[in-house]
Amino acid sequence: MPEYSIIRDIVIILLVSLPIIFIFKKLNLPSIVGFLLAGVVIGPSGLKLIQSNEQINLMSEIGVILLLFTIGLEISFSQMLKMKKYVFITGSLQLGLTTLIATIIFYYFKVSLLQSVFFGILISISSTSIILNLLSQRNELDAPHGRISIGTSILQDIAVVPMVLLVPILNAESVFSPKEILLQLLIAFGSVGILFTAAKFLMPRIIYQLAKLRMREAFTAGVILLLLGTAFLTHEMGLSFAIGAFAAGLILSESEYSSQITSDVLPFKDTFNSIFFVSVGLLLNLKFVFEIPLIIITSTIGIILLKAITVVVIVLLQKYPARIAVLSGLMLAQVGEFSFVLAQTGLQSNLFSGEFYNAYLASSIFTMILSPLLVRMAPLIALHSSKFEKAKIPTGDFLNSLKDHVIIAGFGLNGSNLARVLKETGIQYVVVELNPETVKKEKLKGEKIVFGDISKEEILNSVKINQARIIVFAISDPSVTKISLRLSKKLNPDVYTLVRTRYVNEVDPLKNIGADEIIPEEFETAIQIFRKVLEKYHIPLNIIMQQVKFIRDESYRLLRKDETGLTSLANIEEILAQGITEIFYISDDNKFIGKSLSELNLRALTEATIIAIVREGKTISNPSGREIILQNDTLVITGNHFAVDKAISFLSSSSDDSIFN
Repeated sequence: MPEYSIIRDIVIILLVSLPIIFIFKKLNLPSIVGFLLAGVVIGPSGLKLIQSNEQINLMSEIGVILLLFTIGLEISFSQMLKMKKYVFITGSLQLGLTTLIATIIFYYFKVSLLQSVFFGILISISSTSIILNLLSQRNELDAPHGRISIGTSILQDIAVVPMVLLVPILNAESVFSPKEILLQLLIAFGSVGILFTAAKFLMPRIIYQLAKLRMREAFTAGVILLLLGTAFLTHEMGLSFAIGAFAAGLILSESEYSSQITSDVLPFKDTFNSIFFVSVGLLLNLKFVFEIPLIIITSTIGIILLKAITVVVIVLLQKYPARIAVLSGLMLAQVGEFSFVLAQTGLQSNLFSGEFYNAYLASSIFTMILSPLLVRMAPLIALHSSKFEKAKIPTGDFLNSLKDHVIIAGFGLNGSNLARVLKETGIQYVVVELNPETVKKEKLKGEKIVFGDISKEEILNSVKINQARIIVFAISDPSVTKISLRLSKKLNPDVYTLVRTRYVNEVDPLKNIGADEIIPEEFETAIQIFRKVLEKYHIPLNIIMQQVKFIRDESYRLLRKDETGLTSLANIEEILAQGITEIFYISDDNKFIGKSLSELNLRALTEATIIAIVREGKTISNPSGREIILQNDTLVITGNHFAVDKAISFLSSSSDDSIFN
């Protein structure tokens, strides 16, 4: 039946989405690209499985609402303050310059001024989803170019809200005086401000009451009601659903229940995101692309070059090396998902003709499809570009006295903690950091830190790599770590290299390059977990340490997925079956102080035996039943694992009503 065709369309989209997620995961490509391609294949220009524009627009609208809501949840005010330099400086410059340059280019090609501004705004936005996906895959979220890209994309996401408000004013058919434009903006922003204030006052109270019910179904239903209700209110005020959804997410991000909200909404978000991106692909007119392929190719390349070069210039102006600038530029070179939201608004406001809209859509989709390829090529391009850059040699009196010292690459959490310990122990060290703001701030505190790219030979020589004893790589940039590691070993084969990495699959490549010690955070956490579990089962400490050493010596091979057995742990069952010895300290509030061992009757109650008492540095072996338990005694207990656990619980109990009675 025709009225149920939307259900058929959703079934088709989800049926296509599942294999795409699997295939693109295997290829290490963002699933967004797959969804876009799927939309092209099953849409009106492809196999024609879905043809209704009205239903396509409805599905994409729902996807946009959930997309903006979850982005709002992920962008908290506190996060923005932490990344204020990247958000407000780099992000603002990128948006402003890209829009300005694109406007000039379009205007030069006889596009009206207001339309040129609109096209410039569309091009200036990058894809937060693709950027986060690619950075996460490459373990570069905390790398300098990662922070720059994320900070810039956060500002772009926030800027979408006022952009949506501005789009109707850019309508070429409407004639507004400056006073009328200002009045409309004031009304629009005022409406959003009132809604935002009311929501900020009411939402936390509503969420608190929902949480008090302790019913997950009610909590989830309440969150969805707040989301859709706020979106509906903004729509009724003449704005878009998307603005209300974003405002709701931003407010709830500061709530103590934000993690629970995210976990409840995430399944819906991922599902409707796939619908949104597939729906964007559905809109692509392949016939139009084949009619003017040269124009589409030229505009696609032009958008990528414009965005990348603009970001490169901005990052270079902030005193970052060329390598970081190139990596940031290529990461932000695609057109983003929120551009499609604005494009739909522009279409409704008659800012687009069919021809311009199809050309924009095709070029934007192709920039997103090409983005993973560009990012994969980025390290190679960045490496070649840095060859033309002359490294600035750091200076400082403390550099002249460096000998037998430690070089710390990166001043993040790990690097700063190591520097503090080395300072307290009097060991000579020097920190090499790429963030100019961090270097400036820490130098004022007297920190031994220099600005430079650790992958440059001039920088390594300036910090006396040939006389260093240890170099520690505490940076979140795998490609730079490998380059620097290889160069360090070339300049000083005897230097001890210690590398921090996030994932264990990076261990073997780093070992092959020459790393002496590799600490993968992923499996150091696993080691701590299994160590704590074994301690609870009273496995002797020397056995635990032996297992830890064995795993580390084998480069964590026993913990990897491709290993079928943990042969070195095969004797654990035998250890558990044997008797163990444990000690128990009698504190001043223990209820058994003053009682004799016969009164304690520990063996009868728990099957464990007290074989000795350590008192004031002397050992009482095989104590008799008449021996009195005193404060500060240490009891030596033996028995099997269950008996010893039972005895310790009994001795630790706070009342005479023991669970063993």
